[in-house]
Amino acid sequence: MRIAVLIKQVPDSDEIKMDPDKGTMIREGSGNIVNPLDLNALQAALDVKKKCGADISVISMGPKQADIALREALALGADNAYLVSDRFFAGADSWATALALAVTIIKTGPYDIILAGEKATDGETGQVGPEIAAMLDIPCATYVSFMDIDDMFVTVKRTVEDGIETQRLYLPALITVLSDINDPAMPTLSGKKRARRSDISVISAADIDLSSEEVGLAGSPTRVVKIEHPKITRHTEFYCGKDIEHGIEHVMKVLKELAIL
Repeated sequence: MRIAVLIKQVPDSDEIKMDPDKGTMIREGSGNIVNPLDLNALQAALDVKKKCGADISVISMGPKQADIALREALALGADNAYLVSDRFFAGADSWATALALAVTIIKTGPYDIILAGEKATDGETGQVGPEIAAMLDIPCATYVSFMDIDDMFVTVKRTVEDGIETQRLYLPALITVLSDINDPAMPTLSGKKRARRSDISVISAADIDLSSEEVGLAGSPTRVVKIEHPKITRHTEFYCGKDIEHGIEHVMKVLKELAIL
């Protein structure tokens, strides 16, 4: 069995800066980590490998420094690593990102199953996984909190608003997972040593036959046209002593006006 795991390097900071002109994130100057839900996806792949054997390839799209995230995945037990990196990929929206990753999956595959985190902390759109599945014309399940592979099928449980939904999909399929699916393991010393020595294949736009107009900002049909930061304002009133009863009446009045009571 061959498994592809899509991982993303994201900023390890709440102080994210945005380029107001391009509407893209400024990643320089902040620490980076592997997107947490992608670690759950990798652990799901490792669990399959332990159960029935599998060859695991991790694929990431990003700048050259994203190889750090790939080496972390190799340290955890992945077998192969591919970095989709090219200056033409800069500023890609979810669609352009999905296109580059989908073509890379075709080039490095075929794979029996593709795993990814439900969303990334730096965008939280949850769009890339389903878009890749649509481009590859394969079944897709999102919000997955349980997965079991049996022969030609994968059975999943999806955590949705109304409860738990069970689906059975033909392979190959793409699955995006939630943190409920497992607890990611920590890398071992031997795994870190192996990861340090491992080669990472770098794939450019030319390698996957994509033109500069199809990828990056030029190939992105969506744009961030305006960035706003929420402003929190408060008007505080204190009641004490003889004013407490009046204060309670005022609070009750306000809650009723807000339809809370």
